[in-house]
Amino acid sequence: MDSQNLYNYTIVRQFAVMSVVWGIIGIIIGIWLAAELAFPVLNLGLPWTSFGRLRPLHTHLVLFGFAGNALFATSYYVAQRTCRTRLFGNSLATFTFWGWQGVLFLGLLTLPLGMTSGKEYAELEWPIDLLFIVVWCVYAIVFFGTLARRRTPYIYVANWFYGAYILAVIILYAANNAALPVSFWPLKSYSFYPGAVDAMVAWWYGHNLVGSFLTIAFLGALYYFLPTRAERPLYSYRLAAVHFWAMIMLTMWSGPQHLLYTALPDWTQSLGVLFATLLFIPFSGALINGFMTVGNDWYKVRTDPILRFIVVALIFYSLASFSGPIMALRTVNTATHYTNWTVTHAHTGTLGWIGFLVIGAIYSLMPRLFNREQMYSTRLINLHFWLATCGIVLYLVSMGSAGWIESQMLRALNDDGTLTYRFIDVVTEIRPFYLIRIGAGALYLLGLILMAYNISRTLRLYFNELYSPQPTTVTNRELPELAEDHHDHPEHDGKNHHSSAESHHHTTDHIHH
Repeated sequence: MDSQNLYNYTIVRQFAVMSVVWGIIGIIIGIWLAAELAFPVLNLGLPWTSFGRLRPLHTHLVLFGFAGNALFATSYYVAQRTCRTRLFGNSLATFTFWGWQGVLFLGLLTLPLGMTSGKEYAELEWPIDLLFIVVWCVYAIVFFGTLARRRTPYIYVANWFYGAYILAVIILYAANNAALPVSFWPLKSYSFYPGAVDAMVAWWYGHNLVGSFLTIAFLGALYYFLPTRAERPLYSYRLAAVHFWAMIMLTMWSGPQHLLYTALPDWTQSLGVLFATLLFIPFSGALINGFMTVGNDWYKVRTDPILRFIVVALIFYSLASFSGPIMALRTVNTATHYTNWTVTHAHTGTLGWIGFLVIGAIYSLMPRLFNREQMYSTRLINLHFWLATCGIVLYLVSMGSAGWIESQMLRALNDDGTLTYRFIDVVTEIRPFYLIRIGAGALYLLGLILMAYNISRTLRLYFNELYSPQPTTVTNRELPELAEDHHDHPEHDGKNHHSSAESHHHTTDHIHH
């Protein structure tokens, strides 16, 4: 039986396609918001098009739509391939797809109407929160059920990262969104936590959502798609396990770094700063493992645009992960907080690390999901890479420059201790950088549109062959399963180079041991 029938690829296809769809919608809204900051008249004088309502919608769709759907797709795919078994509970997996799209659509409906809890990355109101938790619990059942019936002796390291993020999101979201409902329509609830405690819980959730959802989970994706695309074994399985546990231990305590110089107790703030700086340790482990996996085969990065997306994602991960602990230091924080430096840091992670890795993973998946040897057009992938790269570099340079100007102007004092500049003076000074950001976002969006076109043409070729009398060609990247095959997982340290997410594409599609 070939892999198209052995595994549940339908659910992976659905999530992968919707990741691109929601990503395009979310970035269109982000570009509109960037334009509103440069041209306030674009608020249109309407409450549901105001910045305060559209900004939560932008983060909702990019975080949970673009990144979230990609995580569902890659985790379901990786679990099946590395466990060598079909996904547990086909109907449950189908429910997670439709339930998750329901969460996204309800957010698209309610957030512009002003129905929000007011919490960062958790703006959805209580009925949608309940649906979120139910979908995520079913997701956990499907994922861990698949691991439980695996046909391999042990669990590949990528699944440790995926499993940890699934459990963490359930705990974080349920605890942070605990609220007392007071109205069904319009949707309204009040948090269980008072005052400063609510703020501390909100950023315990906010930071750890970034740590689990946008870091730990995508490191799991990296540890599968980087070795398989580079056709090299994972450098060190042992190093991956060590920095996994280090990240689990340290991330949970770093939230208070976002609330320095606030009403939180000083010891709590200091604790957050301490653990944030210690995150250098697991971050370094991930970077060493990633770059050493590529090893001496850097020429492949030049010739393979999909691998280039994944490797450049790792570079942006290094920028985001090391700038975060530095910005948590109190002295640095006084200059960077409440400025566009924070925006720069956030988008280094989302557009660079997450965006590039999602794009690379989906480009890797699509041919294999639709039994193709490659995407419709490699040239379009290469063009997409350069559009996205130019877009994000423009974005980071413009917003980083704006943040530096803000930090200097907002802290400038006259001899008598009064502020040298008014707030409007600062806004006027950085407006040209807002204009550059609009163009940068447009380049990134254009790349995603090219990706959508490339995927649609790939699907068209697949369906043309599917319904034609000619037999579909099985490629050497998706050979039938071998029942007697026992070399499935990486286990040895990278010194012997025997570990890999999957064996090289030019031999079989199984894990190399």
